[in-house]
This record gives sequence, C-alpha cells and structure tokens, in this order.
Amino acid sequence: MARPLRQDAVRNRERLVQAAREVFRRRGLDAPLEEIAREAGVAIGTLYNRFSSRGELVDAALGPLAQRAVALAKRAADIEDPWQGFVMFMEESCQLIADDRGLADVHRSSVPGTPVIDAAQKRLVALKSRILARAQQAGALRADIEGTDLALLTWAIASTMDATRHAAPDAWRRHLAVLLDGLRADAAHPLPVPALTGRQLRKAIPT
Repeated sequence: MARPLRQDAVRNRERLVQAAREVFRRRGLDAPLEEIAREAGVAIGTLYNRFSSRGELVDAALGPLAQRAVALAKRAADIEDPWQGFVMFMEESCQLIADDRGLADVHRSSVPGTPVIDAAQKRLVALKSRILARAQQAGALRADIEGTDLALLTWAIASTMDATRHAAPDAWRRHLAVLLDGLRADAAHPLPVPALTGRQLRKAIPT
C-alpha cells in the first residue's frame, strides 16, 4: 500500500502541476522540464521524485483540459440543429487549442503514459463520429467526410495558429470559416483521394 504524501510533498506536486499547465500552455509539450521546475520554485530532482516520466506530468497537467474537450463535444452532440452542433464543435475545439499550445500538441502527437488523456481522446472520437453522422444525415455536411478528415483539418488550423500567434492571433477564425464553407453538402465536389484510415492517421501522428 502506497504511503500518503507529506503535506510539503503534496504542495510541491500541486505547484508542479500548475507550473506545467502554464508552461505547456505557452511553449507546448516540448517545453524543458527544468523550466517547469523553475516556474514551480522547486529543484528538478523534486520534479523527478513526484513524476516518473514526462507523460505522467502531461497527464496530470492537461488531463482536465482533455476532459473539458469531451464535455464540449457532448454539448455539441446534443444541439437540436445538427449543422450548428457541428459548427459549435469545430469552433469551440479550435478555441481550446488556440488558448493552449500544450492541448494543441496533445491533439497532434502521441505521448506515452497518459491514461487520462487517452481515455478522453477515445471518448472524443466516439462523440465526433456522432456529431458527424447527425450533420450528414440532416443533409448539411458533405457525405464523404470522415473523422480522420476532421483530424487533419484541425492540425491545419493548429499550424495556422502557430504561424500567426503573435502577428494575428485570430487569423485561424478566418481559416476555419473557409473550411466550414467547404464542408457544406451543397458545396461538395468529388474528392481526389480517399480519407485516411484510422491506421494511416495513427502512423502520421508524431511520437
């Protein structure tokens, strides 16, 4: 049975989680762990004592944000108008990753040792499928769009965010609006190649 942490150890862990959340928000998941320790006001050895891997720290810091993304997907899936539910999902999901570079990296990379985030991502995939199906059944969303297409479109929006973050931080909204118009069923033209399979998408995700 694991021994409970001392109060000072609990405080150090909380400081590290808060610092990691802030540093990952600013710098993304590649931020040096030393910077997180400095932000928390503890030694790097304390960080390694509390978290055995980068993944464990990422999960503690960003797991709640991943769960927040699931909550917004649930709201979008329950909106009466299927197209508006789809638009809300895309807009609010993109807003989340615009506000947090760490969360953006979670969506376009694979970090070992993140069970909370992994569970949230699986739930998000299921909800996204439901949101897509509702909009397609209503005749609002083009019928040839797959969940893997949305993943690639979100990665493209995230790249726009990275490129324009300092010069024009809201430029991604214009990019997203253009993409949404192209996803309407009445704007559809045949696509030149099939959507990625789930296996192809997983191979494309950096590790």
